[in-house]
Amino acid sequence: MRLFRQSVLVALCAATAVPALASSVFNRSFYSEALGRDWAYTIYLPSGYRHDAGRLPVLYLLHGNNGDANDWISQGNLQATADALIDHKDMPPVVIVMPQGGTDWYVDRKEKMETAFFDDLLPEIEARYAVSTQRGGRMIGGVSMGGFGALRYAMTQPERFCGALLLSPAIYPNEPPRASAARRVGVFGEREFDPRVWHELNYPAQWDRYMSRPYRLPVFIAAGDDDLAIQADASSLYTHLRLAGNPAALRIIDGGHTWDVWSALLPAALKYTLGCVKPPAQEHPSNQRP
Repeated sequence: MRLFRQSVLVALCAATAVPALASSVFNRSFYSEALGRDWAYTIYLPSGYRHDAGRLPVLYLLHGNNGDANDWISQGNLQATADALIDHKDMPPVVIVMPQGGTDWYVDRKEKMETAFFDDLLPEIEARYAVSTQRGGRMIGGVSMGGFGALRYAMTQPERFCGALLLSPAIYPNEPPRASAARRVGVFGEREFDPRVWHELNYPAQWDRYMSRPYRLPVFIAAGDDDLAIQADASSLYTHLRLAGNPAALRIIDGGHTWDVWSALLPAALKYTLGCVKPPAQEHPSNQRP
């Protein structure tokens, strides 16, 4: 296990050894009808991105419960990692969108966050930027709480995405442990945690419907081996997906529920997930705003 961890770190160091970052990262916002307020997001635009050029693949990344959209950049080293992978042709140029998720767990409970994602954020990004509007160029991913949201979105709307990545996903197929933030944020129950609400929204409740549909998403699943409950549930998800004939990859490395683990896993996660991208069918940005 430690040899694998060391090889990941060596690969990351080599991948990020570039002279300078040629990409751009912006913090922006727009008005969300579903939320009834302005909604902020962070966006990564790769080197050479142009508003008037062909549409690029787009990856949506959801942050964790005590986190922030900018954690992917400031703690996850996402910009340098993505730049290096693109420069080395290990993945195609991609636009990466990181919305602010608060502590909503990306579901329609405290706010209509899930509705806002699909009805407001996706149309906003597809109108404003030269990104794919097709399933074969759109991906979803998340870390911890964001992994819960990403898996839910992948299973409830698989026709929207061609791949998914889950880093230490807080998916707990039974119930969250006593220390989990899911029990305290007022999402899964009004005054106290309600197991019924948790099970209704969690992925096992979506499993049969997902498996009955014609779409299959390759899923990259990873965690640290000290993150005992989460790595066990991540491994179980991987096993169930593979037994059902659904493509999936699993990585368990040394470490806990930290950005040290997630930043080390990010190169492999991005490379695997971007592998689902289909050649663009001559998509042209017809109605983008600068």
